Amino acid sequence: MQLRNLQKEKSDRLQKVFIYVDEVHGLCAVLGMDFAETVKEVHPSLHGTNSENSTNISDSTLEGLTQTILKLKAEKKTRVFKLQEIVEKLHKLWNLMESAEQERRQFAKVAAVLGSSEEEITSPGILSLDTIQETEEEVERLTKQKASRMKELVLKKRLELEDVCRNAHMEPDMNTAPEKIIALIDSGLVDPCELLSSIEVQIAKANEESLTRKDIMDRVDKWLSACDEETWLEEYNQDDNRYSAGRGAHLNLKRAEKARILVQKIPSMIDSLIAKTFAWEDERNVPFLYDGVRLVAILEEQKLRRAQREEDKRRCRDQKKLQSLLLKELIFGSKPSPRKTNSFNRRMSNHHSNGNGTGFMTPVPRRVSAGSATPELLTPRSYSGRYNNYFKENRRLTAAALNFSAVSKEDSMSSFASISGSEPDSPLYLH
Repeated sequence: MQLRNLQKEKSDRLQKVFIYVDEVHGLCAVLGMDFAETVKEVHPSLHGTNSENSTNISDSTLEGLTQTILKLKAEKKTRVFKLQEIVEKLHKLWNLMESAEQERRQFAKVAAVLGSSEEEITSPGILSLDTIQETEEEVERLTKQKASRMKELVLKKRLELEDVCRNAHMEPDMNTAPEKIIALIDSGLVDPCELLSSIEVQIAKANEESLTRKDIMDRVDKWLSACDEETWLEEYNQDDNRYSAGRGAHLNLKRAEKARILVQKIPSMIDSLIAKTFAWEDERNVPFLYDGVRLVAILEEQKLRRAQREEDKRRCRDQKKLQSLLLKELIFGSKPSPRKTNSFNRRMSNHHSNGNGTGFMTPVPRRVSAGSATPELLTPRSYSGRYNNYFKENRRLTAAALNFSAVSKEDSMSSFASISGSEPDSPLYLH
């Protein structure tokens, strides 16, 4: 029984030794250490023999193997932590320098350490001193290269920030303007890495804010598109050949019809935009800026300009109608009312005493009140010299031609009254 107990204890110890030696072998492979030298330090019999009888399985050997394993595990933990720090720096430099995939492939196994736990790292030589040194050297090389290219990288990030702000019609931070960046880097007052990190934070904030502005910016784009269509429609309406049978005329007609419908929606677009913008500003307690100017102010100004433009168009139409009416009256005369005919007859009864020797009074221009036009627009003197000269010439010719001294007064009055009453557009009618 004692013999069997000793044989069992020997077997158990031998099994432990094999397990310990196997674990030491795995740790040495990962750490890149010499396995034979490591186990020989515990006992020379642990390496170089396959005989069970020659393997030392004493308590001191087991204790030595246990201490060796603990020491190797502690070394592995230290190297894992160190290599993970180096690989983290390496990743940042790769992303910063935009390194090619070929350069990264050389350290692909080392880079895998960053996201792995200590138990998962079992690749041979992955934690060797040579591997760690090579990784450190690569970090140093990229760091030196980064220092020479830092100005270029910072300016590139600044351009990226400006692109994000430009697309969202926001103003970038002027503290990181290109000229200021160059001056700060050249002076050495600011660490380029900190400056780069600051710009990256600004880019992240700009992207976040652009998402909150997307709904309003989409509405602004639709409004601006409608304004462009309104401009095109105004130019199209001024084209005298728009109804010609030319090529593409039917397409322009269809576009004009759609543009008219779209232009009618512009006032409601502006009102909706103002309401949306106010809601956005109330939620964030900051003004909504569009290219550095408050959007509400732009919309209110456009609203006032649009109303003023419509009022100007209405006045222009009224003025053209008034000018056309006055021109007809100056050239052809207007149809007199019964009251005007009676007053004319009474005026003619005294033509001998107040006449000018030709039987008729000198025509006097009549003022007409119409709409909101000024009195100057209601007389021939308010027009250009061409119309004034025409009126004077017409008055001279009328006075010279209408000399009915050989005709009796009764025939003159009846014929003139007949002409004036039946021919409203006749140049013989005088005010």
